[in-house]
Amino acid sequence: MSPAEHPPGAPDARRPTLNAVAALAGVGRGTVSRVINGSPKVSDRSRAAVERAIAELGYVPNPAARSLVTRRTDSVALVVPDAQTRLFSEPYFSGIIRGVSAGLADAGMRLLLVMVHDAKEYTRLAPYLSGQRVDGVLMVAVHSDDTLPDQLDALAIPTVLAGRRGDREPLGHVRADNRGGAEIAVRHLLAGGRRTVGTITGPLDMEAARERLDGYRQALRDAGAPVADELVANGDFTEEGGREAMRELLCGRPDLDAVFAASDVMASGAVLELRAAGRRVPEDVAVVGFDDSIVARHIDPPLTSVRQPLDEMGRTMARLLLDEIADRGAGRHAVVLPTRLVVRESS
Repeated sequence: MSPAEHPPGAPDARRPTLNAVAALAGVGRGTVSRVINGSPKVSDRSRAAVERAIAELGYVPNPAARSLVTRRTDSVALVVPDAQTRLFSEPYFSGIIRGVSAGLADAGMRLLLVMVHDAKEYTRLAPYLSGQRVDGVLMVAVHSDDTLPDQLDALAIPTVLAGRRGDREPLGHVRADNRGGAEIAVRHLLAGGRRTVGTITGPLDMEAARERLDGYRQALRDAGAPVADELVANGDFTEEGGREAMRELLCGRPDLDAVFAASDVMASGAVLELRAAGRRVPEDVAVVGFDDSIVARHIDPPLTSVRQPLDEMGRTMARLLLDEIADRGAGRHAVVLPTRLVVRESS
């Protein structure tokens, strides 16, 4: 085509338009737009016709124009609190991020990692995220008194949590069977002949830590084993926290012969402290962790651990959030994924 045939500013005939897709599919422009934007309010027959037309014409939506019309950014924020100290030291986060990223990539969405370093930064998050910068928010490591999810909800920003703040959590969330996982860990230790089983908890303002402590206590009660305060030491999901808690347990109960730690990272700290105290693992003290992370496989001896499906948790979080973004009237769902024990040499 010569310049005279295609003057400046005229539509490029080589680039298919929304009207061309609608004409080929035999539907209106509005139907094509709804299909492109993932609306559920389209019949299967019309959706299939539009998808065939898009494929035949090679139509590619204009992202900038689409954003102006739909007020969508095709971006999702994943908020990681305490990022400086936890993101690169706890394998839990990398597993969740990997699953979330895969789930969003399948839908053509971008993932924005929002790392929060202090309380002041955290308080500014809701206004920042509400400025039409993202279509939805995913949150990990929520605490019982965390108000950011409520602020996001009040601003009508779709939000899904990894875990929950309590048993009345109003927002959609995904969590592992923390209580059940702790029970199978402690039953395993008791079945191996251990009689004085201690535990190292996570921060008890997090529901996952409370559930793992409840599971520990329930398994002991079911077996008629002692449930004593001096067998419980609080940790913080860090290696140093695991070491400090292990010192506390040994001081209070030197006859201890097994420990269930609420994370692999804390379990690794416990193993190091036991070794420093001259205790052999597992001959003198058996140790079980939680997460079945890379830490469990590479510590000496390799760690028995409760596996929670972190990649699947991340993918499920992404799916719930995408459903909520596509249909603001969709119900909020709570998904609990199963855990299982992976037995290695530490027990």
